[in-house]
Amino acid sequence: MNSIILASGSPRRKEILNNHEIPFRVCVSEVDETCDHKSPKEMVMELSKRKALAVFTDYPNEIVLGADTVVAYKDEILGKPKNDEDAFRMLHMLQGHSHQVYTGVTICSKDLVKTFYEKTDVIVRPMSEDEIYSYIATGEGCDKAGSYAIQGLFKPYISSFEGDYENVVGLPGKKVKEQLFAHFIK
Repeated sequence: MNSIILASGSPRRKEILNNHEIPFRVCVSEVDETCDHKSPKEMVMELSKRKALAVFTDYPNEIVLGADTVVAYKDEILGKPKNDEDAFRMLHMLQGHSHQVYTGVTICSKDLVKTFYEKTDVIVRPMSEDEIYSYIATGEGCDKAGSYAIQGLFKPYISSFEGDYENVVGLPGKKVKEQLFAHFIK
């Protein structure tokens, strides 16, 4: 398989690509992540496209993959927390409820730009304030959408999920591999 360029420094996305035996190298995109879209799916698709195209301009003969993940609860889109208070606000809001995790993915080559998204429903069990503060103190969720990592120390707080587990981690690996083979890798 040809190597692709991952336009992200996320260790979780790297791990997912490795697990799916997709060879890649990293070139982190530096793009403005402010977005006016109201819909989570539109937002993640737009941001993944910006990230992929920013790197693609430097590597026009390569296949570039960009991704963006957000958590949506009711009418609010939750990105990475600004600080511990913001993390507490997010986790307090999510505990005891269902929310959605959206990851937008853009794969581009000189012949094609393909953008898609994946959505997974996640239910967080009820948590006490002490449990929320204890989790925040681990620092694990400080760089993650929604302030938590489903694959880490937050796992016991997840009641259930419906959809792609890897999507919640940060990249729908199976769908990415399918798209690569269907449209980009000969």
